[in-house]
Amino acid sequence: MSASANDEKLSPDFHVAHHFDTADQQFDSARMGIWLFLVTEILFFGGLFCAFFIYRSWYFSSFVEAHHHLDKVMGAVNTCVLIFSSLTMALAVRSAQVNDKAKTVGFLIVTILCAFGFLVVKYFEYQHKIHDGLLPGVHFTAQGFSSPHPGTFFAVYFMMTGIHGLHVIIGIGLILWILLRAQRGDFSARYYAPVEGVGLYWHLVDLVWIYLFPLLYLVG
Repeated sequence: MSASANDEKLSPDFHVAHHFDTADQQFDSARMGIWLFLVTEILFFGGLFCAFFIYRSWYFSSFVEAHHHLDKVMGAVNTCVLIFSSLTMALAVRSAQVNDKAKTVGFLIVTILCAFGFLVVKYFEYQHKIHDGLLPGVHFTAQGFSSPHPGTFFAVYFMMTGIHGLHVIIGIGLILWILLRAQRGDFSARYYAPVEGVGLYWHLVDLVWIYLFPLLYLVG
């Protein structure tokens, strides 16, 4: 497809950078960049999961005992919230693809609300852990444990869930950015690459939690 044909498919204010020959080439490059970034994120979280399994093998009894002190109900609620937010994010991308501005904005707002809901639940969960002294390493002050190293489990728990929570906060910022652009009318069936890219990032954040929930809350 020629560059002029691509230009006809794009919004009037869309700009093809000088180092790209066509709009299709720019779009494909942006998509490839997002996927490469997601691969680095997978490698990063993969290292954290490896650390979990190593420490679990070293302190098996402590991990099994300590994980019973996590609130499985809160964890399950947050899992449902993030799965639903993935659905609304996917619907937002689809709405942008079919040039439905109102639905794109609406689904992005719902996704942001779900993300904030996740953080609120996690706040109350953290507050409970702090109150009970279920803290990482040397800061662990809870009583009644028969295993010798329960604080190690909570060090891994706070590290993994904290880093994931940081990714949720970053995701909120990104979704807010594309929400403002969607309200401005920047996206259409002819140009929706930023919505798709942020959507892929958000799906990864949700996927990581789907692995974190059973490992921390159910398996320990």
